[in-house]
Amino acid sequence: MALTLVLGGARSGKSRHGESLIEALPPPWRYIATAQAWDDEMAARIAEHRGRRGAGWETIDAPHDLAAAVSALPAGVPVLVDCLTLWLSNRMLAEADLVIECAALVEALAAHDGPVVAVSNEVGLSIVPDNALGRRFRDAQGRLNQSVAARASRVIFMVAGLPMMVKDER
Repeated sequence: MALTLVLGGARSGKSRHGESLIEALPPPWRYIATAQAWDDEMAARIAEHRGRRGAGWETIDAPHDLAAAVSALPAGVPVLVDCLTLWLSNRMLAEADLVIECAALVEALAAHDGPVVAVSNEVGLSIVPDNALGRRFRDAQGRLNQSVAARASRVIFMVAGLPMMVKDER
Protein backbone atom coordinates (compact mmCIF):
# COMPACT_ATOMS: atom_id res chain seq x y z
CA MET A 1 0.00 0.00 0.00
CA ALA A 2 1.45 3.33 -1.01
CA LEU A 3 -0.92 6.30 -0.80
CA THR A 4 -4.60 5.76 0.01
CA LEU A 5 -7.14 8.60 0.15
CA VAL A 6 -10.23 8.05 2.32
CA LEU A 7 -12.99 10.54 1.50
CA GLY A 8 -16.46 11.08 2.88
CA GLY A 9 -18.80 13.42 4.64
CA ALA A 10 -18.83 14.35 8.32
CA ARG A 11 -19.29 11.31 10.57
CA SER A 12 -19.15 8.94 7.61
CA GLY A 13 -16.55 6.67 9.27
CA LYS A 14 -13.49 8.06 7.45
CA SER A 15 -11.15 8.19 10.42
CA ARG A 16 -12.18 4.84 11.84
CA HIS A 17 -11.70 3.20 8.42
CA GLY A 18 -8.32 4.90 7.96
CA GLU A 19 -7.24 3.61 11.37
CA SER A 20 -8.28 0.06 10.43
CA LEU A 21 -6.23 0.21 7.22
CA ILE A 22 -3.12 1.24 9.13
CA GLU A 23 -3.72 -1.21 11.99
CA ALA A 24 -3.77 -4.06 9.46
CA LEU A 25 -0.04 -3.36 9.03
CA PRO A 26 2.74 -4.11 11.52
CA PRO A 27 3.35 -1.33 14.09
CA PRO A 28 4.71 1.15 14.94
CA TRP A 29 2.08 3.42 13.42
CA ARG A 30 2.14 7.20 13.16
CA TYR A 31 -0.94 9.40 13.38
CA ILE A 32 -0.45 12.93 12.09
CA ALA A 33 -3.20 15.07 13.59
CA THR A 34 -4.17 18.41 12.08
CA ALA A 35 -6.98 19.40 14.45
CA GLN A 36 -6.70 22.21 16.97
CA ALA A 37 -8.89 22.34 20.08
CA TRP A 38 -10.36 25.83 19.72
CA ASP A 39 -13.45 24.94 21.75
CA ASP A 40 -14.87 22.23 24.03
CA GLU A 41 -16.63 20.41 21.18
CA MET A 42 -13.40 20.06 19.18
CA ALA A 43 -11.47 19.06 22.32
CA ALA A 44 -14.02 16.27 22.84
CA ARG A 45 -13.63 15.09 19.23
CA ILE A 46 -9.84 15.02 19.60
CA ALA A 47 -10.16 13.07 22.87
CA GLU A 48 -12.51 10.58 21.18
CA HIS A 49 -10.00 9.96 18.39
CA ARG A 50 -7.07 9.61 20.82
CA GLY A 51 -9.07 7.27 23.04
CA ARG A 52 -9.86 4.98 20.12
CA ARG A 53 -6.20 4.44 19.28
CA GLY A 54 -4.36 1.88 21.38
CA ALA A 55 -0.75 0.93 21.85
CA GLY A 56 1.43 1.11 18.77
CA TRP A 57 0.32 4.61 17.76
CA GLU A 58 2.51 7.69 18.02
CA THR A 59 0.68 10.99 17.52
CA ILE A 60 2.35 13.90 15.76
CA ASP A 61 0.52 17.22 15.89
CA ALA A 62 0.89 19.14 12.62
CA PRO A 63 -1.92 21.66 12.22
CA HIS A 64 0.17 23.82 9.88
CA ASP A 65 3.41 22.28 8.56
CA LEU A 66 1.95 18.99 7.39
CA ALA A 67 4.29 18.48 4.42
CA ALA A 68 7.32 18.75 6.73
CA ALA A 69 5.79 16.33 9.24
CA VAL A 70 5.19 13.74 6.52
CA SER A 71 8.65 14.27 5.03
CA ALA A 72 10.28 13.76 8.45
CA LEU A 73 8.79 10.29 8.92
CA PRO A 74 11.16 7.31 8.95
CA ALA A 75 11.07 5.15 5.84
CA GLY A 76 8.63 2.28 5.93
CA VAL A 77 6.53 3.59 8.82
CA PRO A 78 2.77 3.41 8.19
CA VAL A 79 1.08 6.78 8.71
CA LEU A 80 -2.47 8.04 8.98
CA VAL A 81 -2.96 11.74 8.19
CA ASP A 82 -6.22 12.93 9.76
CA CYS A 83 -7.32 15.14 8.21
CA LEU A 84 -6.51 17.16 5.10
CA THR A 85 -9.67 19.23 5.54
CA LEU A 86 -8.71 20.67 8.91
CA TRP A 87 -5.16 21.30 7.68
CA LEU A 88 -6.49 23.19 4.66
CA SER A 89 -8.80 25.23 6.87
CA ASN A 90 -5.89 26.08 9.19
CA ARG A 91 -3.73 27.19 6.27
CA MET A 92 -6.53 29.16 4.60
CA LEU A 93 -7.24 31.07 7.82
CA ALA A 94 -3.49 31.76 8.13
CA GLU A 95 -3.68 33.29 4.62
CA ALA A 96 -1.08 30.87 3.28
CA ASP A 97 -0.36 30.38 -0.41
CA LEU A 98 -2.60 27.34 -0.86
CA VAL A 99 -1.38 26.50 -4.35
CA ILE A 100 2.23 26.15 -3.17
CA GLU A 101 1.40 24.46 0.12
CA CYS A 102 -1.04 21.97 -1.39
CA ALA A 103 1.48 21.02 -4.08
CA ALA A 104 4.17 20.48 -1.44
CA LEU A 105 1.81 18.36 0.64
CA VAL A 106 0.77 16.18 -2.28
CA GLU A 107 4.44 15.59 -3.14
CA ALA A 108 5.28 14.70 0.47
CA LEU A 109 2.37 12.25 0.72
CA ALA A 110 3.31 10.56 -2.55
CA ALA A 111 7.03 10.47 -1.72
CA HIS A 112 6.80 8.79 1.71
CA ASP A 113 8.56 5.44 1.57
CA GLY A 114 5.83 3.58 3.38
CA PRO A 115 2.07 3.23 3.58
CA VAL A 116 0.13 6.50 3.86
CA VAL A 117 -3.60 6.84 4.49
CA ALA A 118 -4.88 10.40 4.14
CA VAL A 119 -8.39 11.26 5.38
CA SER A 120 -10.30 14.14 3.79
CA ASN A 121 -13.84 15.47 3.66
CA GLU A 122 -15.77 15.49 0.41
CA VAL A 123 -17.29 18.94 0.74
CA GLY A 124 -18.70 19.36 -2.74
CA LEU A 125 -21.87 17.30 -2.28
CA SER A 126 -23.85 19.80 -0.28
CA ILE A 127 -25.35 23.21 -0.88
CA VAL A 128 -23.29 26.01 -2.38
CA PRO A 129 -21.91 28.09 0.52
CA ASP A 130 -23.58 31.49 0.86
CA ASN A 131 -20.33 33.40 1.39
CA ALA A 132 -17.09 33.92 -0.50
CA LEU A 133 -14.85 32.31 2.15
CA GLY A 134 -16.99 29.17 2.21
CA ARG A 135 -16.97 28.91 -1.58
CA ARG A 136 -13.22 29.51 -1.70
CA PHE A 137 -12.68 26.77 0.88
CA ARG A 138 -14.98 24.30 -0.91
CA ASP A 139 -13.16 24.90 -4.19
CA ALA A 140 -9.69 24.60 -2.61
CA GLN A 141 -10.72 21.37 -0.85
CA GLY A 142 -12.03 19.93 -4.10
CA ARG A 143 -8.78 20.77 -5.88
CA LEU A 144 -6.69 19.26 -3.06
CA ASN A 145 -8.78 16.08 -3.03
CA GLN A 146 -8.39 15.75 -6.81
CA SER A 147 -4.61 16.22 -6.59
CA VAL A 148 -4.22 13.62 -3.83
CA ALA A 149 -6.58 11.19 -5.60
CA ALA A 150 -4.55 11.50 -8.81
CA ARG A 151 -1.38 10.41 -6.96
CA ALA A 152 -3.06 7.78 -4.77
CA SER A 153 -3.07 4.11 -5.64
CA ARG A 154 -6.37 3.71 -3.78
CA VAL A 155 -9.31 6.05 -3.19
CA ILE A 156 -12.09 4.96 -0.86
CA PHE A 157 -15.36 6.86 -0.43
CA MET A 158 -17.13 6.34 2.90
CA VAL A 159 -20.93 6.35 3.06
CA ALA A 160 -22.71 5.66 6.38
CA GLY A 161 -19.67 3.77 7.67
CA LEU A 162 -19.37 1.65 4.53
CA PRO A 163 -16.29 1.85 2.30
CA MET A 164 -16.81 2.13 -1.45
CA MET A 165 -13.70 1.53 -3.55
CA VAL A 166 -13.39 4.30 -6.13
CA LYS A 167 -9.87 3.57 -7.35
CA ASP A 168 -7.61 0.58 -6.77
CA GLU A 169 -4.30 0.40 -8.62
CA ARG A 170 -2.46 -1.81 -6.14
